[in-house]
Amino acid sequence: MDKVLNFHQGTLPLLISMPHAGLNLTSVVRDGLVEQAQSLPDTDWHIPQLYDFARELGASVVAAEYSRFVIDLNRPDDDKPLYVGATTGLYPATLFEGEPLFKDGKAPSEQERAGYLETIWRPYHATIVEELARLREQFGYALLWDAHSIRSHIPHLFDGKLPDFNLGTFNGASCDPQLAQRLQDVCAKFHQYSHVLNGRFKGGHITRHYGDPDKHIHAVQLELAQSTYMEEVEPFKYRQDLAEPTQVVLKQLLETVLGWGKERYQA
Repeated sequence: MDKVLNFHQGTLPLLISMPHAGLNLTSVVRDGLVEQAQSLPDTDWHIPQLYDFARELGASVVAAEYSRFVIDLNRPDDDKPLYVGATTGLYPATLFEGEPLFKDGKAPSEQERAGYLETIWRPYHATIVEELARLREQFGYALLWDAHSIRSHIPHLFDGKLPDFNLGTFNGASCDPQLAQRLQDVCAKFHQYSHVLNGRFKGGHITRHYGDPDKHIHAVQLELAQSTYMEEVEPFKYRQDLAEPTQVVLKQLLETVLGWGKERYQA
């Protein structure tokens, strides 16, 4: 395999994870995709660009290089379902709209998928484990922000229009409730955007698995409606006019996470 992730080590106790930003495909996956999947419509488009201020802020950042159509880095390695109802697994078989992802007989073999697990999934998660351990060792605690985005209308997955900012803390299990409340308070200040805590998206495997407040690791997932920063139809264009005000909110959210951590652990 070639490069499977990008990692930048920061100076503050915050790691931002971008597991669904990748665009690379293996040859087997590329050749097997149905026509409507070849534009990679279920990608968390432009997330590294949207969070381009994070490094300057001092955060560590890990971002996937491979598409979720190869392997989904936000699913457990045993592929146990995370949500009741329509969802996608470790090795996606359908598009978000419910249609088959691969042509008949063209999905990767079990052996190929086992290779994706070892060469793509495991390095990404090893990076998270190692960086969280380093942060906790250095600062006494670690903060994890799992950055996602999704089209605001996907009838197969949820009814109506998705709120703009969807915060997930696995129903309060992945981070301190005070931190979750402060993040909601930030969102509430920006009246042009809607928000929800633990709505349709409560946090995937990364948030649920690594968030452990008792061990001083606090994890939050943000599922952002793509209508807040881009065109949701092909060619999925980044919209600077939409993105700039959204980045103001994102920066305040991350600064709030960092401020809460400093107050809680370094006061």
